[in-house]
Amino acid sequence: MKTLYFDCSMGAAGDMLTAALLELLPDQEAFLAELNGLGIPGVKIKKEISTKCGISGSHIIVTVGGEEEEAGGLHGHEHHHGHKHEHEREHIHEHIHEHEREHTHEHIHDHEHEHTQNAMYAHHHSGMHEIEHIIKKLKLSPKVKADVLAVYALIAEAESHAHGVPVTDIHFHEVGTMDAIADITAVCLLMDKIAPQQVIVSPVHVGSGHIRCAHGILPIPAPATAYILRDVPIYSGGIKGELCTPTGAALLKYFATSFGDMPAIKTKNIGYGMGKKDFEAANCVRVFLGETADNCDRILELNCNVDDMTAEEISFAMDRLFDAGALDVFTVHVGMKKSRPGTLICILCRERDKETVLRAVFKYTTTIGIREVVCNRYVLERSIATIQTPYGEVRRKDSFGYGVSRSKYEYDDLSGIAKKKGVSIAEAIRLIEDQ
Repeated sequence: MKTLYFDCSMGAAGDMLTAALLELLPDQEAFLAELNGLGIPGVKIKKEISTKCGISGSHIIVTVGGEEEEAGGLHGHEHHHGHKHEHEREHIHEHIHEHEREHTHEHIHDHEHEHTQNAMYAHHHSGMHEIEHIIKKLKLSPKVKADVLAVYALIAEAESHAHGVPVTDIHFHEVGTMDAIADITAVCLLMDKIAPQQVIVSPVHVGSGHIRCAHGILPIPAPATAYILRDVPIYSGGIKGELCTPTGAALLKYFATSFGDMPAIKTKNIGYGMGKKDFEAANCVRVFLGETADNCDRILELNCNVDDMTAEEISFAMDRLFDAGALDVFTVHVGMKKSRPGTLICILCRERDKETVLRAVFKYTTTIGIREVVCNRYVLERSIATIQTPYGEVRRKDSFGYGVSRSKYEYDDLSGIAKKKGVSIAEAIRLIEDQ
């Protein structure tokens, strides 16, 4: 299975993700030319080689109207933190004039048009409607446009929640808007070209400390980032500064199929996307592209113990857990404290269904605590064939892989034949196979 793994041990920002994914392409210059030809207003994107802690990688520079944004952060904040350029420039903020930073374009330009563009970028703000209008005009496939808009929706929802205002009231500063559109579009286009079958993201290092903004001093991760990274494994570490931006968080959240440690992978290519700031650790996002076993996936095992539920109550709860998305539910008789006989309820589910399953466990059982174990699951390939018999249709489940193959008839179909003919299940199988 074609697998992409993101190592986010130094956080993530939009341009760092762009640079890392760009290194996976065989013709990087052709992609940059395509990106610059999409029609993002005033935007030019280029790559430079960057070295961190002796490791060479790529750094992406985005200019808007000929200039690279130097300050300003999410939520209208002027962040002073870790990844100076890429963790400051891509942020969104409210339309609050008293907190706007002043843009004094005193440069002498060769072309009056470029100066006019810069003035426009410095003072104009856009809402989600204007953002959608810009994105829909870009020379992108419908799928990539949908991806870009979906990522923006995650950011807008987080900003709305952080500021306590409707999404329709969230406004984006024009320079930051074009810059963020460039980052988000680049990553969505790269993901479309690389086309991984699964995307696994490591636990995300968000940094630590505080950031100074127009509204005061806020803790790291910033409120919007924290909101986006709900249900995602994150940690602070010992580095002071904001390592994961809302744009980086939204891109990871949107494209990840799961979060966790690196799986067993046959690596074909590695990309390094560098930040601008220097730390004791290499300031980069690292991506691995390779092959993992087709018949291996990652699931969660959720366990809880109960000693005060009847058999009927447990049976009802098991049915509801399957309804909530559980892959399997089984019970084990256990001895509990005070020598009480009890029941261990085990639920297998996919990570994307975890929240729904957890709610169902607490709703339909009497447990007050649930344990979680991350498991690699190895399965045989499976298919279902329907065969015609004198006794009616019978479904046969075929499994193969790992050098073995086996088949099994659907129990409900066998049971129906056995009841009809007045024979055992084994005899029903013989009747089917002897036809």
